[in-house]
Amino acid sequence: QVHVTESGGGSVQPGGSLRLSCVVSGKLYNGDCIGWFRQSPGKQREGVAAVCTGSHATYYADVLKGRFTISLENPEYTVYLQMNNLEPEDSAAYYCAATDPLWTQALVDTSYKYWGQGTQVTVSS
Repeated sequence: QVHVTESGGGSVQPGGSLRLSCVVSGKLYNGDCIGWFRQSPGKQREGVAAVCTGSHATYYADVLKGRFTISLENPEYTVYLQMNNLEPEDSAAYYCAATDPLWTQALVDTSYKYWGQGTQVTVSS
């Protein structure tokens, strides 16, 4: 069984930074991806960034404009999301998730089978 646990959320002023952490325990297959998604009230969940085991290939939502960086540490499957120059529009619940081996699109939530409980990020002055 795969378990996903996030941490690192909080409140920050616009322009500030936060680093989210995600620990995935259990069996993942080489090539599975671990991704971050976010959802704010009244909006659909959107893919933020993803990194895949084995290749360490990374994927980012275009809207982030280089402000976020995702990284993966093996073999513990710890994934970090470094978020810089945060904007109020980045406020959301952030979820970490892991795909199953049949994933097709790294930033689409239907590719992901295992989800964490989420961590809140609030950007406000």
